[in-house]
Amino acid sequence: MAKTGPQKYPGASTAYFYQSKFGGSAMESNVGVMHTTEGRTLPSYGGGGSAPNFTALPDIKAKKLKWYQHFDFDVSSRALVNKAGGVDTNTANAVQVELVGTCDERHTATWDGKRAGVDYIFWPAAPDWALAELAKFVKWANEEHGVRLASTVTWKPYKKGQVGGSYGANGVRLTGSQWGAYYGWLGHQHVPENDHGDPGDLDFARVLAHAKGTNPPEEEDVALSSSDIEKVADAVVARMMTKDVWPAPKDASDYEPTGPNSTWSGRTLFNRLLSDLSYSRTSLAAIRKKLGA
Repeated sequence: MAKTGPQKYPGASTAYFYQSKFGGSAMESNVGVMHTTEGRTLPSYGGGGSAPNFTALPDIKAKKLKWYQHFDFDVSSRALVNKAGGVDTNTANAVQVELVGTCDERHTATWDGKRAGVDYIFWPAAPDWALAELAKFVKWANEEHGVRLASTVTWKPYKKGQVGGSYGANGVRLTGSQWGAYYGWLGHQHVPENDHGDPGDLDFARVLAHAKGTNPPEEEDVALSSSDIEKVADAVVARMMTKDVWPAPKDASDYEPTGPNSTWSGRTLFNRLLSDLSYSRTSLAAIRKKLGA
């Protein structure tokens, strides 16, 4: 089958290109399969024996994905199980991408002393810059190869060994006929003849929105100057030295306009603010994910 369109992703390194060693079948890729490597560094893939077409390695400090290409875009790679007597997987017009990082909830915040978002990416809660970087590749695959900007599958959380997780027989893995008729993007957890659950509940709806240009830009934090911080600190100290009393919030459960609950101490108010901020951040993440879906 003839390959059409550019076969190399612009800027991708070919330092670990395995096509000359393993060959592969020519195809016209119309399905994209996402994986997570479940590691923090670029894998060796056993010398290429289990390599995908592409690997995306996060450069967290620079907020960029560094791309490595192992096979041409329209050549079958080797990251899927393909059992005898069933359907084709690697060779079924599927371009494959491995994301360096994890989808395992055990590593949501830390992993062997390393910190998520600092030393590695927990992809189900990936920072927006990483999803936007991934979207650049997805958009290129659409423009140059016609891979649809669509994903009609459910991306389930990993939860290996737990009921309701994406590993094994997960309720979202496609049948052979569904796999043969699918076009667009999905994960390793959706491919028949495979039992892996990566990349978990990756927010692929937001990736697609970035690729389509329909995502509103996220507001960036504005850093306070040293002068601003000093002014705030001085005001707080002055207030507390005068009298550590603040008007109670009117939405407080025990609020009353007069009496003992009409005011709060600075400590109580500060704890309330921290609690509200934590709740708001959690709610915002849930709302954004629901809207994206």
